[in-house]
Amino acid sequence: MGIQVKLEAFDGPLDLLLHLIEKNKVDIFDIPIVLITEQYLDYVSRMDTRDMDLMSEFLVMAATLVKIKSKMLLPREETESEEEEDPRQELVERLLEYKMYKYVSFELKDRQFDAARVFFKEPSIPDEIKNYKEEVDFDELLSDVTLSKLQNIFYSVMQKQVDKIDPIRSKFGEIEKEDINIEDQMLFVENYARRHKSFSFRKLLETGSGKGYIIVTFLSILEMMKTGKLYIEQEDIFGDIRIAYQGAEKEEDEQVEH
Repeated sequence: MGIQVKLEAFDGPLDLLLHLIEKNKVDIFDIPIVLITEQYLDYVSRMDTRDMDLMSEFLVMAATLVKIKSKMLLPREETESEEEEDPRQELVERLLEYKMYKYVSFELKDRQFDAARVFFKEPSIPDEIKNYKEEVDFDELLSDVTLSKLQNIFYSVMQKQVDKIDPIRSKFGEIEKEDINIEDQMLFVENYARRHKSFSFRKLLETGSGKGYIIVTFLSILEMMKTGKLYIEQEDIFGDIRIAYQGAEKEEDEQVEH
């Protein structure tokens, strides 16, 4: 199946292939290789040129298209381990690269055309005008300035500085990151419990500061309760928590079993 192709000058075989792809309005990533090959060979057979170098480039591409066409027509071996490479992949990559450079050349040509219409004019201002500085009579300029006016100007400048301050964000302090983790705090609590045996939870919290320290310390005590190293009791709902260390008794029981 062939189409009527106007024999015009192409820059090379890739330029002709791009023309055929745009002419048939096909996806460059899914080239109908049979159709494009037939149209390409039809154009090459009607080429009239004595430039053997140029003709050889078109013939090499024709051989490449025929090779790809034959691979596409052959039955494929289905393998589950790896996907078979598309024979058109290398050709698609070359076409995309050529298309990119082609449109870049169009852009550069347009810029060259625009630049040809730009003219540069050397500065022609006389030195007398360029170096002219207007003289300022400070006595006349400050003739009506009073202390009251200066004070008002000063207050207005200071008020502008106050207005720039965000009334909410300006009151924010710095948020400091507390480098404390539950594993290290569990070791600290266990050492503290070994030394004091029985102690108050509030007394333990006096060893640090900050909400993060309180939360991590409380979580450490809960984890140590699960392992049976600590025992806690609280007489009143909002009363102080008493903590007792039971790790020594557990270690002694383990030694007796061994």
